[in-house]
Amino acid sequence: MTKITTLFANEKCAYTTGMSFFVQPTAAPQPKTKNAKLIGLLLAGILLVMAVAQLFTFEKFPDVLMLLGLPLNKASATLVAALIVTLEVAAQPFLLGMLLSPAAQSGSMAAGWLVVAWWLIVSVAANVAGGAASGFLGATIPLPAGWWAVCLSMALAGLDGWAAWGMWPFAPKGRKDN
Repeated sequence: MTKITTLFANEKCAYTTGMSFFVQPTAAPQPKTKNAKLIGLLLAGILLVMAVAQLFTFEKFPDVLMLLGLPLNKASATLVAALIVTLEVAAQPFLLGMLLSPAAQSGSMAAGWLVVAWWLIVSVAANVAGGAASGFLGATIPLPAGWWAVCLSMALAGLDGWAAWGMWPFAPKGRKDN
């Protein structure tokens, strides 16, 4: 039995042809260059090492975030710690070029942008506020704050920008020839 809908502009469309109940995963678009895929894998590896190190001693990670010199209490630091690790893990599928729906690909790409932006803003703020830690590897390997952390964050932003440019999840719009 086929149900008919008149959802858009009174045009009739069958549920079975017009709507899909389950989202269909699609292959990631081919990278623009061979280097873009390698850069994505490199960034995925770096974010994975960071996430595993942060999760290894997660109970102490909020304390490390409070050492950054940011105005965080214990509750907000715990929430931020969970968000950071979640975003680092959520960025993995896009960077690895996994089969995802276009919405999931763009969400994963946005997670990468958010986590890189977080570390860039926090590393600059930690240097300005005189923070005692960088927080990249959580409490597993305590790293001091410094301008090296800003440089590392800028390098991560460059890698993420390169990966996003090279593995852009949306098909380019074709030109209309009149």
